[in-house]
Amino acid sequence: MNPSHDLQGLKKKAKETFLYALSALFLGIAIGAIDAVFGRVLLFITDFRSAHVVVLLPFLPLAGLGIVWLYRHFNETAAKGMTLVMEAGQGKRESIPLALIPLVMAGTWITHLFGGSAGREGVAVQIGATLSHAFARRFHFPDNGRIVLIAGMAAGFGGLFQTPFAAVFFAMEVVVSGSMAYSALLPAAIASFTASATSHALGLEKFSVLLSQTLSLTDTKTVTYLILFGILFGLTGRLFAVLLQKVKQFMGNVLENPYKRIGFVSIPLAVFLFLAWNGRYCGLGTNLIAQAFSGGELYMFDWILKLFFTVLTLSIGFQGGEVTPLFSIGASLGFVLGSLAGLPPMVCAALGYAAVFGSATNTLLARNGSIWCGKWACIFCSLPGGISGQWQPLHLYGTETVFLVKIP
Repeated sequence: MNPSHDLQGLKKKAKETFLYALSALFLGIAIGAIDAVFGRVLLFITDFRSAHVVVLLPFLPLAGLGIVWLYRHFNETAAKGMTLVMEAGQGKRESIPLALIPLVMAGTWITHLFGGSAGREGVAVQIGATLSHAFARRFHFPDNGRIVLIAGMAAGFGGLFQTPFAAVFFAMEVVVSGSMAYSALLPAAIASFTASATSHALGLEKFSVLLSQTLSLTDTKTVTYLILFGILFGLTGRLFAVLLQKVKQFMGNVLENPYKRIGFVSIPLAVFLFLAWNGRYCGLGTNLIAQAFSGGELYMFDWILKLFFTVLTLSIGFQGGEVTPLFSIGASLGFVLGSLAGLPPMVCAALGYAAVFGSATNTLLARNGSIWCGKWACIFCSLPGGISGQWQPLHLYGTETVFLVKIP
């Protein structure tokens, strides 16, 4: 052994750790600020659309054409969205165009303003990934900046949802197909918590619900129901992921021209969204989530219609994420299943909220970081869902390559 050599190695590692931590702090502040702007504008747009949905929804096809024009005119590559992020994380792509950030923000605002059924987290993750990847390339981080990329993704998710623990696990799991990139834990945590604090300080609202209902897990019947629910939640997540990929492929093959694809298909989409209770399934789906956690009125078919409209909206070229619709799908389904089984519906809604998201995105730990409704209830409901989600040979964000990130 060479004590001098070991000391130099420790100093080098300490320096790199400090550099990653400092970079994560900076990225957390920057990404959190962008998330706050994006999120606050989106909430305003959601309220405005809800008040004027009858007037705005007929213009959904024209809005779609405008989104396609923006991407074709400014940066067509940016339209690949999360695929670019996954490819960069897997070392298949050298750079992500910075134009992606304003384009995906504008595209998502337009989608929601005119009634498309879509989410928002994909946008935040893309913002974080794009900014952090550009930062890593600019300052020549090792291993193609994958650790910084993961930190940026955590900051994007954490800044928008203000759930920093879930954001850390989401970013660490989603890029590496269920394996954990442990060396990215510290930078991801710093970036996520900083982004969450920044967006909160800048006035972005956080959604949270205090559950008063409880489940008794000493009853065999209750435990059996929870296991069954977990399987159903997992299959629902799988259904969403499979349909989204298959419908995207089908639409791309049948209507290769993006203008025709979004222009033609969005006409019946707008009609059906209007006929389905005047835009009940437009936007994020937070109206369904609110109904589920307030004991309001939910229909047996709410979850499947929200799933269908979201898949169709995203498959033809509208912009937005998948996670908030997955939350609403899971919460609606959980509420219905709980009511049918005689279990507390709001607790079952909370379990569905987390489990459907986790199975669709293949992130076991992130789903349990997004919700706390009793440790054992989460385990009973999430593990079968995770197993069901693992059956799928594809991933919500595209094909994955497994790798582990290490700091030299």
